[in-house]
Amino acid sequence: MEKIEGGLIKVRDSKPTKRRLLDTINSPADLKKLALEQLPQVAQELRQQIIGTVAQTGGHLAPNLGVVELTIALHYVFDTPRDKIIWDVGHQAYAHKLLTGRQKNFHTLRQFGGLSGFPKRAESPYDSFDTGHSSTSISAALGMATAKCLKKEKRRVIAVIGDGSMTAGMAFEGLNNAGDLHKDLIVILNDNEMSISSNVGALSSFLSRKLTKRALVYVKRQFENFLKSVPGIGDDLRLLAKKSEESFKAFLTPGMLFEALKFNYLGPVAGHRLDHLIETLDNVKHLSGPILVHVLTTKGKGYEPAECDPTSFHGLGCFNLETGEPKKSVSALPSYTEIFGETLVKLAAEDQRLVAITAAMPDGTGLVDFRLHYPQRFFDVGICEQHAVTFAAGLAVEGLRPVVALYSTFLQRAYDQVLHDVCLQNLPVIFALDRGGVVGEDGETHQGLFDLSYLRHLPNLVVCAPKDEDELRHLLYTALSHNGPIAIRYPRGSGVGVSLSPALCKIPLGSAEVLTQGHDLLILALGATVHPALAAAEELLKDNITATTVNTRFVKPLDQSTLLTLAAQHGRILTVEENVALGGFGSAILELLNDHGLHGIPVKRLAIPDVFVEHGSQKILRHKFGLDAEGIAAAARDFFDQPAAVKKVVWGNF
Repeated sequence: MEKIEGGLIKVRDSKPTKRRLLDTINSPADLKKLALEQLPQVAQELRQQIIGTVAQTGGHLAPNLGVVELTIALHYVFDTPRDKIIWDVGHQAYAHKLLTGRQKNFHTLRQFGGLSGFPKRAESPYDSFDTGHSSTSISAALGMATAKCLKKEKRRVIAVIGDGSMTAGMAFEGLNNAGDLHKDLIVILNDNEMSISSNVGALSSFLSRKLTKRALVYVKRQFENFLKSVPGIGDDLRLLAKKSEESFKAFLTPGMLFEALKFNYLGPVAGHRLDHLIETLDNVKHLSGPILVHVLTTKGKGYEPAECDPTSFHGLGCFNLETGEPKKSVSALPSYTEIFGETLVKLAAEDQRLVAITAAMPDGTGLVDFRLHYPQRFFDVGICEQHAVTFAAGLAVEGLRPVVALYSTFLQRAYDQVLHDVCLQNLPVIFALDRGGVVGEDGETHQGLFDLSYLRHLPNLVVCAPKDEDELRHLLYTALSHNGPIAIRYPRGSGVGVSLSPALCKIPLGSAEVLTQGHDLLILALGATVHPALAAAEELLKDNITATTVNTRFVKPLDQSTLLTLAAQHGRILTVEENVALGGFGSAILELLNDHGLHGIPVKRLAIPDVFVEHGSQKILRHKFGLDAEGIAAAARDFFDQPAAVKKVVWGNF
């Protein structure tokens, strides 16, 4: 790759002849040995490394390209890891990883057993805080800064947060508390929306860099002391001078809000000018109290396809380096996300009450077409899951049918709102939970493995999971007519390839579906595990083990009559789910058997144990935890290697 006009990168056949400075950097200490004029070359090489790696592994490209210079400046100025950098969300920390001793392993990014795609304290002492969900950096950094103050440690703590993450209430809660505590905290606002004019930005950048000079700060403090010493009117003069300064800054910069929160606002600073960044940060590190530095960056900087379409290149799979086109997937089947989006558009045409809500993820949740067809009925609330849920509750109170489309992992952030604002009032809100179950390469922070456990105990809430993409359509149709809250969780990735029914039909709430009949084993499967369970049942026939396989479909309510009858007829029960075992679907089955007196029937639960699941492909992770056809069959065989089950229970009608 080589640099071309505008600082963009293109691919060429010949290798660069210039010696790679990046190869000499194994820590920030090595970076500090370089002269300022060498740093643009480091930035160029970081971009080349990131683009080349993400093309092979997939990952977050545009966010990382946008903060290359900022990352260099932070490590060049501050004394990491003694000074702490907290990356909000963490999907922009690739350059940080490359500069902190992980260059040799960078090719393993997001691969099973390799580097995480997010900061991870267990991976490096330079990763100060595990992140993956947005808007946590300011609160975490404030906690660290307060702890350092109590321990009398003179180290700096820096939170790097994007303008998108600033839409979340938690970010402002952190800012509000930081202004009140007045600890030494630096917040870097990475603004990649380019919403401030270049002229104002240039002037403000100049003022911020110059007004942070230590000598000027010293003079300012001495002048304030002088004014206070003037008999009678000193305090009035000091307040007048302070008010004049703040009015001037507010007029020239967008920092009035942050100044109101008692932050010293500096910026905007050109985020791709290393000299500006380093000068500003070098002066800022000597200031006290809470400081916010506003940095303007370009998302996708340096790679033309990403600059032209930063949304598509925010997070993506493998792609062609020369064209930016995604590499063709092995499966040409539509994804669950696509099927959800198409079905919602169809349902909205038939029901004017239907509205759709997402939290800054219209693309990820499949709502782009809905937004185009029904812009007045589409609401993107920003990264505000709590608000999204209560906003939906307000819509439902007025007779609408809101669909809240979120990733499973992000609904965790709005648990109280689901409980208090929706379920308590039994409001007809539909929760469409994408990425339920094993998600893959994004790792611990993004696996959707807890929703069955944290949802099924909520009164009034129906919880279900389709076995395939067609059943997803029918469950959505069913949910629209249900006069109460309902959560539908479905997996990441392609459907299984079933044909789609020409007409949608209602599925009775709590009804299970018997798919195969057997005598030796009862397999109760849910959602994405149903088709692997069917494949396992087929494999077990080779061992003369016949299994009754059930698509349980609903976790709450359970099909008590069907499940209890089948349980009484079989000597062994195997439950399968992509969820943690604690409090999940298998637990619901055990509770059902116990509550109805069916004791002594062995039940084996195939689920995720009490661990956080690392990053890796869905295929690898499902195999590791025995949730593929091979694992289900192995668990069944192991069942039969154990002592024989109790006699089948004779059970009456339910």
